[in-house]
Amino acid sequence: MTQQQPATVEPMSQDMRDCIDACMACHGVCEETMSSCLRKGDGARMPIMRALMDCSETTRMCADMMMRRSPLANEMCMMCAQACDMCAEACMSVPDDERLARCAESCRRCSEMCRAMAGATM
Repeated sequence: MTQQQPATVEPMSQDMRDCIDACMACHGVCEETMSSCLRKGDGARMPIMRALMDCSETTRMCADMMMRRSPLANEMCMMCAQACDMCAEACMSVPDDERLARCAESCRRCSEMCRAMAGATM
């Protein structure tokens, strides 16, 4: 009886690890920002809340897909970059809010890393 060798998985590149870290950091910042917006109870921030929810879920899913080397990870990275761009734009609609500015910065960083990763072979 022949024993089959387990399939080997190539080590994760530093760029991929950095992108996963950026996604998870962005996810965390979006979650914290949502909590802050909810506490303020400002109905005018509903478009921002929607963008935060989309970005939060997309970044988490993107990181998960990269970690498990999903064949759909490239497409997910592009979608994640779009969600991050939309969230950054929504956050910047209130330019004097420090928390929203910090969130927008995290979203922009994640978007850049995801776009670069989408162009790479996973």
